[in-house]
Amino acid sequence: MSEAVAEPVAEAREHVKTAPVAHADETGFREVPAEGGPPRKAWLWAAVTPLVTVFLVHARRGAVAAKELLGAFPGVLVSDRWSAYSFVDAARRQLCWAHLLRDFEWVAEFGGQAAATGKALIEQTKLMFRWWHELKEGGLARSGFQERMGPLMERIEALLEEGATCSHKKTAGRCRKILELRAALWTFVCREGVEPTNNAAERALRPAVLWRKGSFGSGSERGSRFVERMLTVAATCRQQGRNVLDYLVAACEAHARGEPAPSLLPAAARSAAA
Repeated sequence: MSEAVAEPVAEAREHVKTAPVAHADETGFREVPAEGGPPRKAWLWAAVTPLVTVFLVHARRGAVAAKELLGAFPGVLVSDRWSAYSFVDAARRQLCWAHLLRDFEWVAEFGGQAAATGKALIEQTKLMFRWWHELKEGGLARSGFQERMGPLMERIEALLEEGATCSHKKTAGRCRKILELRAALWTFVCREGVEPTNNAAERALRPAVLWRKGSFGSGSERGSRFVERMLTVAATCRQQGRNVLDYLVAACEAHARGEPAPSLLPAAARSAAA
């Protein structure tokens, strides 16, 4: 089965590497090394576009793995602040505001100026999310959303600057780190199709986490390739409304005949590639 879907999965990976917008995330995994010995720590990576999702099991969590997943990514990348994604220019990134909200909640747990700054950041972030949901539900035009966001963006950046000079070292350090990626805070405001959170990648990883918990990882590198490919097929077929089992049967039948398996790309992408 793994061999039968290898080519369409490879095609899907190349498609994701050229997407205008992608979400990326990673989670822990376990893999038995080829040379034998106890299982070692590995990482399961996911890259999500609207109609294609791909997975990668890699021994590392750094930029080497992120680049293997995304290539020379030309689009907008939505992710958390993990340094592995820093090879993508900040102007073409969108930081996950759900993660930033958790940062602000962490800051708000401290006393004094830090708590005041954290609470103010939480208030402004929740207001932003309220306006974002109005926009998504059709109750607010994008032009109106952008007009509202102008002053809010200034307030949040001013609060981060305030936090960066706070006497509380942990708060100051966290705010400085966020401000280093200032250009990646507001891409969703001006670019349609960009979300303010990385929920798409986190949702894609949930079935993979359940698989990992049930199987304890993979028993070999060959097993890891199976995991990557099956997760890619299942997630992508579901995104496109295709029956997963029907696809796998068709791929096996094609493989048995020595023919290419059906593509995992959506119809429009297949036509463009042809």
